[in-house]
Amino acid sequence: MKDIILNIDPQKRKSHINPEIYGHFSEHLGRCIYNGMFVGENSEIPNTGGVRNDVIATLKHIRIPVLRWPGGCFADEYHWKDGIGKKESRRKMINTNWGGVVEDNSFGTHEFMDLCEKLECEPYISGNLGSGTVQELSEWVEYITFDGVSPMTEERRRNGREKPWKLKYLGIGNESWGCGGSMRPEYYCDLYRQYQTFCRNYSGNELFKIACGPNSDDYDWTETLMTNLNEWNTKAISLHYYTVPTGDWSHKGSATEFSDEEYYSTITKTLHMEELVTKHSEIMDKHDPEHKIGLIVDEWGCWYDVEPGTNPGFLYQQNTMRDAIIAAINLNIFNEHSDRVIMSNIAQVVNVLQAVILTEGEKMILTPTYHVFDLYKDHQNSELVESSLQGFETNGVPAITKSVSVDVKGNLLITMSNCSLTESAKISANLCGFAPAKAEGQILCADKQAHNTFDEPENVIPKEIGEIEINSDSVSFELPACSVVSVKLYK
Repeated sequence: MKDIILNIDPQKRKSHINPEIYGHFSEHLGRCIYNGMFVGENSEIPNTGGVRNDVIATLKHIRIPVLRWPGGCFADEYHWKDGIGKKESRRKMINTNWGGVVEDNSFGTHEFMDLCEKLECEPYISGNLGSGTVQELSEWVEYITFDGVSPMTEERRRNGREKPWKLKYLGIGNESWGCGGSMRPEYYCDLYRQYQTFCRNYSGNELFKIACGPNSDDYDWTETLMTNLNEWNTKAISLHYYTVPTGDWSHKGSATEFSDEEYYSTITKTLHMEELVTKHSEIMDKHDPEHKIGLIVDEWGCWYDVEPGTNPGFLYQQNTMRDAIIAAINLNIFNEHSDRVIMSNIAQVVNVLQAVILTEGEKMILTPTYHVFDLYKDHQNSELVESSLQGFETNGVPAITKSVSVDVKGNLLITMSNCSLTESAKISANLCGFAPAKAEGQILCADKQAHNTFDEPENVIPKEIGEIEINSDSVSFELPACSVVSVKLYK
């Protein structure tokens, strides 16, 4: 067992951890929306407005702060007027991006905005820049948010919604460097400036406009955006990065069957997020030293080969303890960079990629990744505090990641991950004068390939941590191999 000293100074507040860092992403892809979240009002599965009640309750439990929709690549082929009005009259289309299946548009603007109200989370709409028009996006904003007299508000009222919704987050295009239009950054900047001009603030609603940022390590894209856009028309830029174990998109590797070597390769790939966030932030700091423009990692997570026998276009994959470690690493990174990272959205919420929920008919299971979000949820709206440790390496990668925050009541939350498959650690945390009255903690720990199934839904679940030793201004606890730990210290 390694002896690790964790130094924490609760008095040194570094940055605010936005709740939106714990955000999620839902795309019209595979069984994320249909037969995932949305089963329709006539389903025998208990639902509210067609959305599964168990999904709603489960997401509310982890305090989902924001939900991104309708894509992804789907967003730049989505025409919102096809998804309003009577369901039987809505236009059908082929989802050319994902599986070539029929999209019947039965889940549209009303269904999404109503779902966000039920979840008590912020909606984040990704607008169609790639194949849409300025007028189309402008009218969508008007339809959702205007409370006056106009053709769009009259249409909304005819469709059953008298008062407008509140819409904060609006993305102007998605992956415009790729599936959203294969654009050069200079061309995208010009289009962004045009489109955002006509997305107006109505009836007290204030849009938080998000520009399509870089793919992975495309630093030139970030440089171009920061040179050409300003805080008056851009509140944030996005970043997309997926953890692909092999680095080969044609053969990404299995979600459940992998060697120790493949496990550590996956950890190495996900730790690259630290470098990406750091270097993109440095470019942003050069142009925006006051941090008026945020960085949003609105697509992240593991991407493996699909489960055998499933539609390759549906991107359905299982979720193991390896994924829990990866989720913990990324969330710790985002917390540590919360001076610039203001939101992240894991891909995706149900049945797609690194999902927090899997469904099969009436059955639903929670993945190890879901449980990490549960362990980390008290970081939301807390203040990141100064913390440091001298860790150790395992198979050439840092074994431990961490983040520490203090909430409005003065309580401390310590979250840590240990990716080592063989070495546990005893954590001795020096608290610089903070004297905890009580401590409690939970741990997620299992074999690297362990996962929950519909027959065995509790193979990987959090348990109460072992003994937490409390001294006058320090605590100590064990961080086992292949584990994620959350320790709450009460003032």
